[in-house]
Amino acid sequence: MYLEISNPMDYHVALYIRLSKEDETEGPSQSVTNQKSLLNEFVQQHRLSVYDTYIDDGWSGTSFDRPDFQRMIGDIEVITKDLSRLGRDYIMTGHYMERYFPEKRVRYISLLDGIDTGVESTANDITPFRAIMNDMYAKDISKKIKSVKRD
Repeated sequence: MYLEISNPMDYHVALYIRLSKEDETEGPSQSVTNQKSLLNEFVQQHRLSVYDTYIDDGWSGTSFDRPDFQRMIGDIEVITKDLSRLGRDYIMTGHYMERYFPEKRVRYISLLDGIDTGVESTANDITPFRAIMNDMYAKDISKKIKSVKRD
């Protein structure tokens, strides 16, 4: 599932990790430590140079007004565990994937989804659908949490 990186010395990458408060309490999830280990393993295997690691612990993926996400956008090259770690608002995720990243010549890699904007891939073609599903998941969880709090 992991992607091949040609010319690894050409890249200085950002490792982005996000965990919302809901992820911590809603069953098993990848912890910040586990996400970091997965990403570090990938960069070591591919001999990539890590520019910095950005961690938004306790921030929802439904908003892109996350402190380390904003800091990363200023530095840019992005690898995440999966697309939902980038964000769960499908319109803003689409903005970054379809406009911002290409305009800034940013290569985005999602390890578990097999997304790599640096190569032609069918996984890249279904990215908008993944983003919509991530958005719907966030909205569904929000409704369930509100329902439980009302009861």
